[in-house]
Amino acid sequence: MSSSRDVTGMLTGLLEASHLAELERLPFLVSEYAARAGLREVAIYLADLQQTVLRPLAGPEEAGGEPEELRIDATLAGRAFQEVRPLAKAGADGRADHWWVPVLDGTGRLGVLRVRPPEDDQADRDAMRHLASMVALLLVSYREHSDSYARLVRTRPMNVAAEMQWNLMPPLTFANRRVTVSAVMEPAYEVGGDAFDYAIAGETLHLAVFDAMGHDTSAGLTANLAMAACRNHRRQGMGLADNSEAIERVLIGEFGRTTRFVTAIMADLDMTTGLFGWVNRGHHPPVVIRHGRWVTTLRCVPAHPMGLNLNLPVTSCREQLEPGDRVLLYTDGITEARGRTAQEFGLQRFVDFVVRHDAAGLPVPETLRRLTHAVLDYHGGRLQDDATVLLVEWHGTEGRRYDGPEGLRSALTGERA
Repeated sequence: MSSSRDVTGMLTGLLEASHLAELERLPFLVSEYAARAGLREVAIYLADLQQTVLRPLAGPEEAGGEPEELRIDATLAGRAFQEVRPLAKAGADGRADHWWVPVLDGTGRLGVLRVRPPEDDQADRDAMRHLASMVALLLVSYREHSDSYARLVRTRPMNVAAEMQWNLMPPLTFANRRVTVSAVMEPAYEVGGDAFDYAIAGETLHLAVFDAMGHDTSAGLTANLAMAACRNHRRQGMGLADNSEAIERVLIGEFGRTTRFVTAIMADLDMTTGLFGWVNRGHHPPVVIRHGRWVTTLRCVPAHPMGLNLNLPVTSCREQLEPGDRVLLYTDGITEARGRTAQEFGLQRFVDFVVRHDAAGLPVPETLRRLTHAVLDYHGGRLQDDATVLLVEWHGTEGRRYDGPEGLRSALTGERA
């Protein structure tokens, strides 16, 4: 049975050894130090960019081989990833043969670990969970300077615009005691003019969705510039309306009075009070889901898209959220995607999909993963426009306690831990 000393030695040894190691060495280091806690046959699997398959992180001598893939929608490993909870594979004697343990960057899903514990008691389960947490921290530290990581999580070539966008985006999922934020963006390998952003400063959560005109590298440059300008002005303490006007000045200063423009929703959520403030720059209005149903569309007099220099006034609007409210920000590629019958996916279908999967108790990122796959299937596998969703749930004035592994899952599902 593993002891606390063994687990401590596993974690500290792995951390120390990682400082001068590259990503390709990580599987060997993890196996070596996991043995100190009695954990055997450890393998690291990472989800691809579209979260369709799990691919093994191989060592250097295996890098030339074609990696085996586990489908997220058809395997026990994939189910552990979807539901954000460890799952055991039973052996012939009915006891757990091995476990699949989610690997989480905070609450963002990176992949899973395959682990065989010695006794399969609570101490071993805790050791596996701690090992998965350490692996996640190391993966995040490596991936910023690792082409191997990028190659592993891509199943096909990516265009230049998408390369820019994905390197600028924040993680797809974040959660704390007061909010859960999750996002998706398609077509993952050809996205051009869409971008999303979120950040926290004190008790304020900043949110933004941008949609630049066009679907090419020029659109990507425009969206990148708009988002960089938004961050720059926001970090100088500029409010939403002033920030949007400053973004427009940056776009016009760079591109002149051309057809380079960006629509956007830019918002601030007071995580203490639930007061949601936003400005609309020619974009589709956000939607509020409350008590498992579509409650309202957040109407606010829209100003013109940023970059057109039409001198329309920018109106700031506010809405008081209730605990458990979910706000959806999205681009038109979600609702205007047309199926084989030329009928749009539509706002009603979009919101109903989120509500239905929310009622099923799925984690928020899993709901959005399934949404993008549904939109892609509806459109025959290829989108004609970028499709982005940014979802935020406000948990309420008291916040939540998320202690232990079940707390992580409750942060993503809206359930109480």
